[in-house]
Amino acid sequence: MEFDLRPRKIDLYIVGKFISTFFVALLLIIGIVIIFDISERIDDFVDKEAPLRAIIFDYYVNFVPYFMNMFSPLFVFITVIFFTSKMAADTEIIAILSCGISFHRMMVPYIFSATLIALFSLGLNLFVIPDASKTRVEFENQYFKDKTKSVGRNVHYQIAPGEFVFAESFSAWNNTAYRFTIEKIEDNKLVSKISAETAVYDTTKHTWRLKRYFIRDYNEDLTDNVRNGKQMDTTLALSVMDFYYNEKTVQTLDYFELEEMIRTQKMRGDANVKMSLIEKHRRLAIPFSAFILTIMGVALSSKKRRGGIGWNIGIGIALAFTYILFLKFSEMFVHVDALPPAVALWLPNIVFMIIAAFLYRIAPK
Repeated sequence: MEFDLRPRKIDLYIVGKFISTFFVALLLIIGIVIIFDISERIDDFVDKEAPLRAIIFDYYVNFVPYFMNMFSPLFVFITVIFFTSKMAADTEIIAILSCGISFHRMMVPYIFSATLIALFSLGLNLFVIPDASKTRVEFENQYFKDKTKSVGRNVHYQIAPGEFVFAESFSAWNNTAYRFTIEKIEDNKLVSKISAETAVYDTTKHTWRLKRYFIRDYNEDLTDNVRNGKQMDTTLALSVMDFYYNEKTVQTLDYFELEEMIRTQKMRGDANVKMSLIEKHRRLAIPFSAFILTIMGVALSSKKRRGGIGWNIGIGIALAFTYILFLKFSEMFVHVDALPPAVALWLPNIVFMIIAAFLYRIAPK
C-alpha cells in the first residue's frame, strides 16, 4: 500500500499542522518586523508628517505581502523543522511508520501542503504584490528621506524597428532630455535625423516638445534637406519612465506588464532589462523553493534527537538564511554578465535540490 494516495486521517493531520504552523509563524514574524520597521522609520514619518491612515493602509498593509514573498522560504523551512521535530520528539513519526505507512507515503501530505503554499506565493508574486507595491512605492517616495531622483546620461534606445533616440542627459526633476536626437535607419542607411537642444515630456498629452530643433532628411543622391524651428510636438514610443527604471519600478508590474517590458527593453537594447529579468525569474524561483525546503526540512527533523528540537530549529534557520543570501548573491552573477538571469536565479534551487536529494536519501526511514 506504499503508493496508495487515498486521503487518510494522518494526511489531514499533517496538512493541518503544516498550514496552521506556517501562518502562525508568518503572523508572529511579520508583527516583529513591523515593530522594528516602525522604530527605524519613525523619524521619517514625523519629519514628513505622514498621516496615520496612510502609514497603516498605504504602507504597512502593502508592505506585508512584499515581506511575505521575500522571506517565504524562511517561513516554510522553519515551519517544517518545528512541527516535524515536535512530531519526532513525541514519537508520532515512529507510530506512523509502525502502522505500515512508508516514509515516502508520509511525504505526500507534506508535498501537498508545499504545493498550496507555492501556489499561494506564486499568486502573490505575479499579481497581488505588484499592485500593492504601487501604493507602497508611492508612499516611500513621498515620505522617506532617502527619496532620490535619478538622472540618465548617454541614453540610447531603439524605440521601434529602425528608429533610435539618443539623449546626452535626462533630468527627472523637470522631465527634460538634453541634446535629444531621433534617427531613422532603413536598409542600414540613415534616412532622417532630428536634433533638438531639449525635449520636454508632456505628462497630460503624452507627447514630447522639441525645442530649437533641426530636421535633416537624406536623399539617395547624397543630398540632404534641412529644416529647423523653435518648437515642435511629436509622439514617440517613449515616456519619462524609460529613463529611470529601477528595482522598485519593476516591483510594481504584474506578470503580463513585466513580460511586455522585457520585450520592449530587449528590442531597445536597454541595459535595464537585467533588472526586469531578475525580477521575473525571482518571482518564479521563490515559490518553487517551497518543495525543496520542505523535503530538506523533513529529512533533517524526522529523527528524534536527544537535545530536543532546538538543534533542528537552529539548523533550519541557518540553512533558510543561507538560501536567501544565496538567492541575493546569485543576482551579482547577472550584473557582472557571468551568468544569464534564468541560470543565476535558479542556481540556488538547483544547488539546494541536490542537497535535499542527498539528505532525503540518508534520512532514516
